[in-house]
Amino acid sequence: MKNINQNEWQELISNDDAAIIIDVRTPNEWAEGILKDAIMIDVLNEQNFITKAKTLEKEKNYYVYCRSGARSARACQILESFGIKSTYNLLGGILAWQGKTNVPV
Repeated sequence: MKNINQNEWQELISNDDAAIIIDVRTPNEWAEGILKDAIMIDVLNEQNFITKAKTLEKEKNYYVYCRSGARSARACQILESFGIKSTYNLLGGILAWQGKTNVPV
């Protein structure tokens, strides 16, 4: 896992054709706004998170965020335990995000 700030996040994602963005917050948090192209896999729903983590493509690069950065760091560790080699944790989470978020439909 590599901890990255928002500027690094945006730069890496813009140049990464294998980028998958995962929001590990709860459905209620998700409804408040998400980062562009994010998929939700709630890490607090541990069994569901593990089930989905096992199906992810190992060669992709996973950019993970939560509310403040702690849950996403834990999620990165879980993903790596299933053989995913490239995980990025957004420091400060969505609370520290400066700029636009999308509201899911």
